[in-house]
Amino acid sequence: MPISYWPIFVMLLLSTVIAVVMLLLPAFLGRKNPNPTKFEPYESGLRPFALPRKRFPVHYYMVAILFILFDIEVLFLYPWAVLLRKLRVFGLVEMGIFLGILLIGYFYAWRKGALEWL
Repeated sequence: MPISYWPIFVMLLLSTVIAVVMLLLPAFLGRKNPNPTKFEPYESGLRPFALPRKRFPVHYYMVAILFILFDIEVLFLYPWAVLLRKLRVFGLVEMGIFLGILLIGYFYAWRKGALEWL
């Protein structure tokens, strides 16, 4: 029995159109009153004490990327756990290979010092 994907397509199209309209509507209907004060950085109602751009360690970005990577791994584990009885040994071996590759990546990041804090 084929499943009709038209409702999903219409929902995605409609949500995209609504999102684009909501993003563009203020640009066309909003007041355009440029003022130099509006372009100053806001710091608790006071004038900024120093330059707003400070160097931010790249290490935190690396930790965030690794977190996202291994978080997505967990997302792939959920469907596998649900279908494990249906997939039997093939699914177990396939997920073992997947986890092995991710474990190699984890140890590589550990060896390169990506998990060191300072």
